[in-house]
Amino acid sequence: MRKFSKSGVALAAVLTCASAFAADSLEGRWDATLSVKNTVIPFRLDISGSGADLKGTLYNGDEKEFTTSAKLKNDKLVLDFAHYLTTITATVKDGQLTGKVEQRNGEVGGSAFQATRYVAPPALSAASVPSIDGVWEIPFEVGKESPKGEKAWRLIVKQQGAEASAAILRVDGDTGALTGTFHDGKFVLSHFDGSRPGLMQITALPDGTLQVVQSGSNRNGKLIAYRAEVARAKGLPEPSNYATHTTARDPHEVFTYKMPDVDGKLLSNDDPKFKGKVVLAIVTGTWCPNCHDEAQYLVELYKKYRDQGLEIVALDFEEPEQQDSLARVHAFTKQYGVEYTYLIGGAPAEMWEKVPQLVNLNTWPATVFIRRDGRVDHIHAGFAAPASGEFNDQLKKEFTSTIERLLADNGKAVTASISQ
Repeated sequence: MRKFSKSGVALAAVLTCASAFAADSLEGRWDATLSVKNTVIPFRLDISGSGADLKGTLYNGDEKEFTTSAKLKNDKLVLDFAHYLTTITATVKDGQLTGKVEQRNGEVGGSAFQATRYVAPPALSAASVPSIDGVWEIPFEVGKESPKGEKAWRLIVKQQGAEASAAILRVDGDTGALTGTFHDGKFVLSHFDGSRPGLMQITALPDGTLQVVQSGSNRNGKLIAYRAEVARAKGLPEPSNYATHTTARDPHEVFTYKMPDVDGKLLSNDDPKFKGKVVLAIVTGTWCPNCHDEAQYLVELYKKYRDQGLEIVALDFEEPEQQDSLARVHAFTKQYGVEYTYLIGGAPAEMWEKVPQLVNLNTWPATVFIRRDGRVDHIHAGFAAPASGEFNDQLKKEFTSTIERLLADNGKAVTASISQ
């Protein structure tokens, strides 16, 4: 019989415990899926930490979304994204996660969820992959505008070999980054950030166009994308202008608002907090994914310019069932570190009644740039997030240049845009 020393037995025990811990640990990258409208949508889920420090992270290209809380108890995993009212619950068994995704505003109610450990796919030869990188346009058929009056959308694609990231940019904002790879003759891309789950299949057609098929979202269907120069040569309509889509009823009129904040205190445009300041009034709602995108950028702007005279006020509209607790609003402002003012205007259907001074107001969000004298400089419809690439860069330049111009105004000068 073989004999073991005491030290050897102790070492073996330590290694055995370490091995068991590693087997039970959920840390690392997972290949996850959820099922929406009979469509299986893959997404990346990373789990880190343990105990009170457990955290889940959703990845969509370079974009990350973090859990607001996470716990593992008796092989039951709960990942909560309270700023979206979304919860992933799963049972841990045999190295797999099985459960459901619930979104309490009804968009992703009780979707089946599964996850297995990530396994790197085999590399594809770049020679077999078509090039689709760049900006494309998706025109609508004549007479078939979008519900917001748009005649075309943009498709922004970032490609590296067989890997690609794409987003459709509408006047109200983009889809978020859908990411994936090329296989079986097409790019298969997906997105899930706690909201807006979607699958997109892009096929390069022989005539130089792209066939874009969406599923799992509210915008299912087949679309054709053209290079911008080809669209112009064909006389196809251009996408909407974000800076002119929504306008002020009377640019000489002071922009007014009067709503309670999250603590019930009634505030208006005449409050000393806003009077004489450059104000960004944001028509928004925390149910709106593009509003999540914008809020994270507004936090940066507020930190940079508030000491120079900038104020930001959210004119927020939430579903009737959210009005009492404002649970998602509180989770949203905490998650993103929002320090600017949130005013609660009512339900989304009340938006036109509560903000009557804007014409063609139909995007979430809409950013109203207000001069020191209280009058509207201009309105920017929607928000092109980082997934929109160069259009996000353009938006940032527009926002910062406008803010700096308005801060430099002494409040008496009338801007060129008003006087013309």
